[in-house]
Amino acid sequence: MQGFRDRTQVEDVLALISRRIERLDVEPVALRNTAGRVLGEEIRAGAPVPAFDRAAMDGYALQGHETKDATVRTPALFHCIGEARPGHLCNLTVGPGETIQITTGSALPRGADTVVRVESTQREGPMVRVLEATAVGRHVGRIGEDIEAETVVLSAGRVLRPQDLGVLSAVGAGTVAVVRQSRVAVISTGDELITAGHLPSAYQIADMNSGMLEALIVRDGGVPRIVGPLPDDRDRIRAEIAEAARWADVVLISGGTSTGPEDHIPGIVAELGELVIHGVALRPAGPAGLGFIGRTAVVLLPGNPVSCLCAYDFFAGPIVRLQGGRPRNWPYRPMSLPLSRPLVSIAGRVDYARVKVEQGQVEPLATSGASILSSTTRADGFVVVPSELDGYPANALVTVWLYDLFPPSG
Repeated sequence: MQGFRDRTQVEDVLALISRRIERLDVEPVALRNTAGRVLGEEIRAGAPVPAFDRAAMDGYALQGHETKDATVRTPALFHCIGEARPGHLCNLTVGPGETIQITTGSALPRGADTVVRVESTQREGPMVRVLEATAVGRHVGRIGEDIEAETVVLSAGRVLRPQDLGVLSAVGAGTVAVVRQSRVAVISTGDELITAGHLPSAYQIADMNSGMLEALIVRDGGVPRIVGPLPDDRDRIRAEIAEAARWADVVLISGGTSTGPEDHIPGIVAELGELVIHGVALRPAGPAGLGFIGRTAVVLLPGNPVSCLCAYDFFAGPIVRLQGGRPRNWPYRPMSLPLSRPLVSIAGRVDYARVKVEQGQVEPLATSGASILSSTTRADGFVVVPSELDGYPANALVTVWLYDLFPPSG
């Protein structure tokens, strides 16, 4: 057994990721399945929206200038000659002194230029009294008012929101070109591991990392597939890694990544491809590494759960997001707050410190062991101490990266 002689700085690992990781190709996907996907090309409107002048209110379509003197005491009188309904063409033409009953979304009939709200009218049989003046063009949605023809509706690289699907539907996009989601293999190793959902016995440990990684990958837009947990059998692990590298865009390997006798992963990755980085100046994820088997990125994640989470946040997550066309930066909400007490670190390495936010101050958690995953559930987020600092003093303003997407209610 031997430790790491040299550790790569975090910024150098991130620089390598930026150089080597490319966005995946695009694929056509049915519109209804594109929410949360990344748009692969810009979308232009082939026709205006709306494509016809339409009523924006329920009421009566008429020539607006004829209502200019209308009041409750001296209403303007109109003869209703028919009705207009959404989805149907009204073949009638509105002349002087005439009106057509119309509902919201209906095409404006020929001859009419204005819609008077139904609340501003009284009707008796075919006669309609208009009780207030309505400006010409009022309550009418004009052609192209929402979207003009040939304008860019959505730009490439956008993560599609639910309302975006409505706009895409309006311009006739039945299928949409989106960036392919990263296929991610998750391989956990260790004789001591049992599948999550079973109570460990004797000297067993539940596979905590696979489920956590699966959820993180889905959050970042990838498609995970769990392999394992695998025993510490070098030949079996090598075969599974080689197979995963054939179909996956990224292979994440949890456990067996350090320098002990059962840490087979670094050597296997070097045999199958290239191990570019092994050992990072990062606490608590020092045994992390990065390699490539062909075009497939391979990320070595330490087996200790907090170290695994930390290494995913720093290295694996950016790869999954970049491949899927998303920004590399963290999907956590930042907040600047003062420290309640000093946060101690060691210069020369980046520190991933779990913290709580209490009464507007940041409180470092006393428990910092890499195997104490519950420290991340007790934590509200984490503070990153850069390698050039040996910590922060009390009352220093720090950036907290919050685990929760939304602030707590109440």
